[in-house]
Amino acid sequence: MKKFSTSWKSSRKPKKQRKYAAKAPLHIKRSFLNANLSKELRKRYERRSFTLKKGDVVKIMRGNFKKKTGKIVKVDTKNMKAEIEGIQMKKQDGSKVNVKFNPAFLQITELNIEDKKRNESIIRSKKKIEAQKGEKKNAP
Repeated sequence: MKKFSTSWKSSRKPKKQRKYAAKAPLHIKRSFLNANLSKELRKRYERRSFTLKKGDVVKIMRGNFKKKTGKIVKVDTKNMKAEIEGIQMKKQDGSKVNVKFNPAFLQITELNIEDKKRNESIIRSKKKIEAQKGEKKNAP
């Protein structure tokens, strides 16, 4: 079996982009689960996006459920989708099922900060930004 190449840059061909995403191992697929932040969170964390986690509150930006908000119930890394609490569709037999969303169609409005790893990454990125600002001030 051929090994997955992490050094792959990109291709213009959608077929190759889909193939790369579909055949990627889970630790790389997780990086595809990023959703952008709301304007307030962008200013606070000085970052554009975060990986979706259970407990985040998101706003739907595309599709039939546009402008609705809810808490993430489940993040499916294998299929690169997220389920949101209260957003359901009726099946043919009358039962209801949660709708799975592509992370690109979601915007994070509240972060779940109970996660230790996420807190550490926020602290690390703030230190990095402060160091960059210090370098700019010291430069002639």
